[in-house]
Amino acid sequence: MSNVTEATESTSTRFQEADIEQAQKLVGAYFPTQKHEHFRTATPDVIRNFATSYGDDNPLYTDDEYGVSTRWGSQIAPPLIGVAVNTALEGDRRPKELRRPAFRNIQVFVSGSSWEHHRPVLPGDRLFQFEGFEKVEVKESEFAGRSVIVTRRHVRMNQDADVVSVARMIAIHTERAGARDDSKRPAFEPARYSAADIDELDAAYAAERPRGAEPRYWEDVQVGDAIEPRVKGPLTTTDIVVFHAGGYGFTPYGLYTSRLAFANRRRIGPFYVPNEYGIPDVAQRVHWDADWARSVGTATSYDYGILRDTWLNHALTDWMGDDGWIVRFSSQMRKFNYLGDVHRITGEIVAKRVDDGGRHVVDVELRGTNQRGEVTCPATATIALPTRSGGQVVLPPVDQATADMAAEFMARHRELLAAQRG
Repeated sequence: MSNVTEATESTSTRFQEADIEQAQKLVGAYFPTQKHEHFRTATPDVIRNFATSYGDDNPLYTDDEYGVSTRWGSQIAPPLIGVAVNTALEGDRRPKELRRPAFRNIQVFVSGSSWEHHRPVLPGDRLFQFEGFEKVEVKESEFAGRSVIVTRRHVRMNQDADVVSVARMIAIHTERAGARDDSKRPAFEPARYSAADIDELDAAYAAERPRGAEPRYWEDVQVGDAIEPRVKGPLTTTDIVVFHAGGYGFTPYGLYTSRLAFANRRRIGPFYVPNEYGIPDVAQRVHWDADWARSVGTATSYDYGILRDTWLNHALTDWMGDDGWIVRFSSQMRKFNYLGDVHRITGEIVAKRVDDGGRHVVDVELRGTNQRGEVTCPATATIALPTRSGGQVVLPPVDQATADMAAEFMARHRELLAAQRG
C-alpha cells in the first residue's frame, strides 16, 4: 500500500451531514469574491497569454493592434477570460451562519458549465465577481457512492459595474473512499501514437485558422452547416502547465512554492495530502500525478473541465469571425480527458432564428470526441451574427435584478475602499 493511500485513509473521507446542510442553507445567498484570481487586470499581455494558454492564436485576442480596425475598436479578450482575471471585491464579512461548507477530504470534479456573455472585456478592464449557490443536490453514484452536486452562479462585472458575464459551474463532490474502489474503475488503455499518427494531427493543425475579418453573415448560414473541426491534443503534462501559467490560476486554492506554499498550507491544510515521499502536496495534483490520480479512482491524470470549455469556445470563435458574439454557451463533462488523449471538436447548426431581443442568431450543437470514439464533452451555444440588411450584432442586455446587485456590490466596494484609505 502506498504512502498516499495510508495518509488519506487516516482521515475521514465521508461526507459530513453538517456540510451538506450548510451547502443547502446557502442557496440564493450571494457574496463578493474577496480573493483575486490569477490576474487582477486584463492587460494586453494577460489577454494574449490566456488565449495562447489553450492554443488560440486569433489576432483579435493576441495582437493589441489588430482589433483597432474591427467593430470593437480594440483588442478584446476570449469569452472565458473571467476564470483567470478577478480583482478582490471588498464587501461585508460573511455571517458565521452562512459560512462555506468545508467538504474536507472530499474529491471535487467539475462536470460542466454555462455562460451568458453581455459585453467584451477590453485591455485595462478589471473584473470583479460576486457568487452564490444556486442549487444543491444529493445523489448516489455507481462510480463513487454518495455525491453532492453544487451549482454555483458567478456574476462578473468590470470597474464600472457593467456585468460582463454570468456563469454557472457544476461541481460534483464525491467521497474519496468510494472513488478508490478498484472494482468500479473503468477499463483503460493509454493512447499510443506512431510518427504517422502525429503527421496526421500536424496536417489538421496546419489547416486551421480563424475566420477573422471576413464577416459570417446570418443570411449565409443554413441549418445543417458544419463548423470547421478543431484538433486538441494529444494532451500532455506540459499542456496542463501551460494552461496554469498562462491562464488558469486555480483559485481559491492557488498554487504556490516555498514560504508561500507553507502559508497556503496553514490556510487550507486539508487541501494538502502527503505524496509518496511524505511531503504535503496539493490534492489538485490529480492533473499531473498519475499515481495520485489512480489513488482517487481515475485511470490516470486528466485535464480541467474548464480547459475543454476553452477548446469548445475556440472552435466557435474561429468559425464566427470577428463580428460574431457568443450569447450563451453550455457544456457537460461526461468523461475524463486523460493524458495522451486527442480530442476533435466538431459541431453543426441546428437552428436559425431571430431571438426575443431582435438578434439574428444560430444555435449550435458541438462535441469533443476522443480517439476512442467517446464524446466526452457535448455542448450547445447560441451565436449572434451580423446581417447584410441590419448591420452589426447588438449585445444582449443584463436582467435588471442582476444589474442592480452588481451596482450595490460595487457601491459597497468603493465605500469600504474609501474608508480603508481614510
